[in-house]
Amino acid sequence: MSVDVKDHWENVYRNKAIDQVSWFQPHADLSMQLIKAIQLPKQAEIIDIGGGASVLVDDLLQAGFQHITVLDVAAAALEKSQQRLADRAQQVNWRVDNILQAEFVPSSFDLWHDRAVFHFLTDPVFIF
Repeated sequence: MSVDVKDHWENVYRNKAIDQVSWFQPHADLSMQLIKAIQLPKQAEIIDIGGGASVLVDDLLQAGFQHITVLDVAAAALEKSQQRLADRAQQVNWRVDNILQAEFVPSSFDLWHDRAVFHFLTDPVFIF
């Protein structure tokens, strides 16, 4: 049986509140500690892969980062973040895409963050 990755994640985010998923965290404390430790300039290009409804984008904006991209296969996940951020959502580049198929210009990002995506890619069911 084949599972459509996009449909799976759209369903998760349409049917669960963001605090009902096992990976929910109210703040991205560890990620922010690591990002701050490498002392990126506020103009650094940052991408959060599988960022979905994560609050990392909130924390990055609060810290003053200016070039943030959030990529997720589920538009519903990104919509939750955009609603939460309200007007601040306009400061973020939102991208609905599958990381297995996404194309980027070489050296597009200074920091590539992934907290909860790549471990899913080991199961052939989730790879198209």
